[in-house]
Amino acid sequence: MGANTKISWADHTFNPWIGCQKVSPGCDHCYAEGWAERFGTVTWGPHGARRRTSAATWRSPSAWPRIIDGRRPRIFCASLADVFDNRVPREWRADLFALIQAMPWFDWLILTKRPENVAAMLPDDWNDGWANVWLGISAEDQAHYDRRWPILADIPAAVRFVSYEPALGPLSISGHPDVPDWLIAGCESGKGARPANSDWFRSIRDECTATDTAFFLKQTMHDGRKVETPELDGKHWTEFPIPAIRATAAPLSVSNIPPSVPSIH
Repeated sequence: MGANTKISWADHTFNPWIGCQKVSPGCDHCYAEGWAERFGTVTWGPHGARRRTSAATWRSPSAWPRIIDGRRPRIFCASLADVFDNRVPREWRADLFALIQAMPWFDWLILTKRPENVAAMLPDDWNDGWANVWLGISAEDQAHYDRRWPILADIPAAVRFVSYEPALGPLSISGHPDVPDWLIAGCESGKGARPANSDWFRSIRDECTATDTAFFLKQTMHDGRKVETPELDGKHWTEFPIPAIRATAAPLSVSNIPPSVPSIH
């Protein structure tokens, strides 16, 4: 539950807990819900449990390499949950941010569909943002971008990004004063996947290029099959942002690592 992820824009995933609920059409075919059902870990939904992962899972990032191909590793934090879910105990979230602060050599990428909760749930010393935390929102179409992005745009962060995945309609980022530092785009995949139009990806790529927003095309569908990091007009679009800030922090020690409750298994 955490190393060497197949997600093409990250090096690892780390799940401090598991469980969530659907909040918009982009959640309809949630892969995390399907994963939880297959393994019997939690029941999804507003009354479902949120299960904290094991102590071993919480210790695992300390064993990951601090440099990959000459750069800082990227960790996608909470691929099976939402860090800013208000059903998660605040103590768990405090432990997560303590872990993140103790490991400044990683870039921790936190993606949410609940930007309205973010400001109140960040650490007290967040200030202008932590240098090793990238904050992102999911936006499957224009309506959800227009609601979620302005909230995130008002929160300081080293990188603010958008996951336009699954793309369920065309998207423009030009209608707001601020634009993301990074945009990840991709179609839906799996059983019952809703189709995406390549022209949607061309249009948003062109807007990203015009606004200096890094653009990453994660996946498309061809003949009903998922194509990871595909070509678009003869090029693989795998751009990454350059964070605006970097910070120093105390080296990791065993005492810095928060404890965890017993394993969920």
